[in-house]
Amino acid sequence: MSIHRVLVVDDDSLSREFLHEATRSLGFEADSAASGREALERITERNYDLVLSDVRMPEMDGMQLLAELRAQRPELPVVMVTAHGSVETAVEAIRMGASDFLMKPCTPDTLEVVIGRVSEKTRLQAENAYLRSELVGKESESVIARSPRMLETLRSATRIARSKGTVLITGESGTGKERVAHHIHMNSPRKDGPFIQVNCAALSEQLLESELFGHERGAFTGAHRAKPGRFELADGGTLLLDEIGEISPKLQAKLLRVLEEEEFERVGGTTTMRVDVRVIATTNRDLPAEIADGRFREDLYYRLHVLPLELSALRDRPEDVLPLAEYFADRYARQNGRQTPSFDAGAIERLSEWSWPGNVRELENTIQRAVVLLSGNTIGEGDLAFGPAGPKPARCEEPESEMDPEEALSELIANRRMADVERVAILATLECTNGNKTEAARRLGLTARTLSNKLKLWRAEGLVA
Repeated sequence: MSIHRVLVVDDDSLSREFLHEATRSLGFEADSAASGREALERITERNYDLVLSDVRMPEMDGMQLLAELRAQRPELPVVMVTAHGSVETAVEAIRMGASDFLMKPCTPDTLEVVIGRVSEKTRLQAENAYLRSELVGKESESVIARSPRMLETLRSATRIARSKGTVLITGESGTGKERVAHHIHMNSPRKDGPFIQVNCAALSEQLLESELFGHERGAFTGAHRAKPGRFELADGGTLLLDEIGEISPKLQAKLLRVLEEEEFERVGGTTTMRVDVRVIATTNRDLPAEIADGRFREDLYYRLHVLPLELSALRDRPEDVLPLAEYFADRYARQNGRQTPSFDAGAIERLSEWSWPGNVRELENTIQRAVVLLSGNTIGEGDLAFGPAGPKPARCEEPESEMDPEEALSELIANRRMADVERVAILATLECTNGNKTEAARRLGLTARTLSNKLKLWRAEGLVA
């Protein structure tokens, strides 16, 4: 969390004025209060990022104010300031929850050091809390690649990592876009900074805006305290915007401003915050088609498309299937406290034959299921269940390249209306791909957008469910 607005609390007018002006001279927005009671009133009226409070004051002293703030605003950092301090007072203040201790008289340079220390401490606390919540049940993974196509993609990602430019990673769902984004971060000069991610498709517009940019207390119903957003948490590091194609036009405009000017305001706030963040975006959508349909801003697309990377589908890099299967087998065997199983010849052949419409994610689920249900220590063909409908039936196999399509289909389609032939072909292909529209469109030689539009039209006409 960055510090922008500071409240100075001191009953001595000269000391209060000095701290107020010194804080402003350092570039912070500052208010002041002459007593602990007045400070509590101001804090209920306005959001602050830091309180500088004198220890000795009449009626409510600094320690009492600190206790009240810990009860009401536990996330708000407080620095105790006193001319009558001692080691015992400092230790007691820290024990009660003070973030730091400052002795009078102090210089602007000393004040800057203390505020910088508190800012870094609160940022790390917020980042660690976020990472703890994100990493529950997860483990760090590297990118497994043996195919020439994927190895070249990783080489490009490593070269891209050295710059600060925005990256747009495209590819079908489940191809490993998130892992490549993490690879870029870990090979960049920002590797020691935070790697923060947000799934843009998983949240409503209001929640996503709050997650990205944070919010001030009272910004909306349920906002009982100020909260930093992912951009603040990612300051000095990398922010992954997963499924960027799902965000609303309003958020697209706000995101464009952040990318261009590196500044924003929290929801419900007026203070402009500046951040140093490297943005990586991913999508499985055809963004140029989304632009043509008016659903995605062209200027934002070009701002994201500075350093593009496209990930191949797993069916186009078959050399990666077995290494990935072995990796997942070892991972889930260790998680379940058992010996890592091997694959027999039948299982290896079946893994190689399957088209993997769900890509790496489908492969992972398939292997996890096999490991959990395995009775022995060797995974066979019978232990592999592909997709929700099981293995692909013979009629769903793609045509051999030497087959003559006209000869194979002439008797089936003779005297049928073209619209009916098209609909039957699309629905049958969707059935073979377990409903995977991207894979069905590829097999049919269509764009995913065209296929989706045809399905919408048929549903409106009552021709399909």
